[in-house]
Amino acid sequence: MDKDRIKYLEEQQKILSEALKQAQHANKAKTTFLNNMSHDIRTPMNAIMGFANLALNHMDNQDLVRDYLSKILTSSKHLLSLINDVLDMSRIESGKVRIEEHECNLSDIMRDLKAIVQSDIKSKRIKFNINTLDVVNEDIFCDKLRLNQVLLNLLSNAFKFTAPGGTISVSIFEKSGAPEGFVNYSFHVKDNGIGMSKEFQKHVFEPFERERSSTVRGIQGTGLGMAIAKNIVNMMNGTIEVKSEEGKGTEFILNFTFRLSSHPRVIGKIEEIEGRKMLIADDDFNTCASLSKMLASIGLRSEWTASGQEAILRTKLALEQEDPFYGFIIDWLMPDLNGIEAVRRIRKLIGNERPIIILTAYDWADVEEEAKSAGVTAFCAKPLFLSDLQNILLRYTKSKEKISEPEQENSFHVEEFEGKKVLLVEDMEMNQILASTILNEMGCEVEIADNGEMALQKVQSADYDVVLMDIQMPVMNGYEAAAAIRSLDGEKFKTIPIVAMTANAFEEDRQRAIESGMNGHLGKPIEIDKLKETLKKAFKGTL
Repeated sequence: MDKDRIKYLEEQQKILSEALKQAQHANKAKTTFLNNMSHDIRTPMNAIMGFANLALNHMDNQDLVRDYLSKILTSSKHLLSLINDVLDMSRIESGKVRIEEHECNLSDIMRDLKAIVQSDIKSKRIKFNINTLDVVNEDIFCDKLRLNQVLLNLLSNAFKFTAPGGTISVSIFEKSGAPEGFVNYSFHVKDNGIGMSKEFQKHVFEPFERERSSTVRGIQGTGLGMAIAKNIVNMMNGTIEVKSEEGKGTEFILNFTFRLSSHPRVIGKIEEIEGRKMLIADDDFNTCASLSKMLASIGLRSEWTASGQEAILRTKLALEQEDPFYGFIIDWLMPDLNGIEAVRRIRKLIGNERPIIILTAYDWADVEEEAKSAGVTAFCAKPLFLSDLQNILLRYTKSKEKISEPEQENSFHVEEFEGKKVLLVEDMEMNQILASTILNEMGCEVEIADNGEMALQKVQSADYDVVLMDIQMPVMNGYEAAAAIRSLDGEKFKTIPIVAMTANAFEEDRQRAIESGMNGHLGKPIEIDKLKETLKKAFKGTL
């Protein structure tokens, strides 16, 4: 065998050997990725199942059930976004995921975050706090799902590497220096867990990287989470850094600049109680400092203490000095005296006229009855934002300003849809029942077609205000049906609104729907607010 032949075979052997290594690496990466996804999917599923069970156990308490259902919906949305990310992993890694900014509220984002991790807080007995420091502007434009995904990713790691009984916190700072019409936020996600080595901190944002030490042995994870978080933060034009020390914990710091809402919530002084004094009792210094600044911004003086016993003594002293507290904000769990017992003793001193608010990071359902009998006026869940505090205090003053209750996300305005005829093209019976029930509650009249061919026949024999078209169906799929309808002779067939309502939810699916003659695209699961918005446009001829 000549030398050239030998050299050729050696080169081919190297190529095959390298290909084998790459295949083995890809297979290992896929396995670890699926293991990580199993963990991440179970996080919101825990919340969904846990709050569903709580709702079943409290069916007689409508307010509580409504709250649990809201949390189930929040966790479901996060689960959906996570599934979308799994299916769209190649786009995340290549930076092709689009950031979609919408008007949203920071307090809503943080409450959604807390609802998702609530089961982890309970199961690991973690002390969990969300602190808002100097946050004045809450209404912003941002990609809510992506911001939530990054924060939840960091929190999932914190829960994973923090021992039961440990502490995890999220602190939000509003920082100066933003351009006009924008706001700077800094998010600090901190834990007192096992920490990281200095060497690993250099690689923490690289794909598939994990600390190789005895302290993390047996903890599941792929090392993809931080790489994805870094990618998303970059796409949002933000920054992320890590500070950590082995055995003492880890802190991730995120910095973003968001555009301010054009219709922010109005925050101002409450004239009826301006100058009055509030007492804050909470063993978390950051909470006390934040609440003091909030109260000052709405015209109230404040004092604070980290002790329930001292809160009682300060109440007595204020009465003796004839400068009594107008109201009280008391943490539920304090080391020397819990909030409910502190309320009971304070009520004996001040009577029943003044508001006492229990502030808590936990679910208060199990102690609600005891707390109310002790004299608690209201519960307020952490994190507490400035707008929340203003609304709570307005509720317990004789202000002439009416406090409007936020509209429920799934509320229906029947008059907007009354009598509108909808053709629902869907082959799955359960989906037919769900969609027709939602549409009927809106006030629509619904007819059902089991496939695209049946839809084509119905459109020719009756008039409809809109067609909601599934894509994957037997006999004739949605794309074919839409194209067939558009090809019919007659003006109504050219102008009738056709909207895809399908689990084919990628951008190319949306584009193909438009190319086939449809006017819009809605992904499954059905999001009622998006469905309502789309139908309004369809009925007005603006879709």
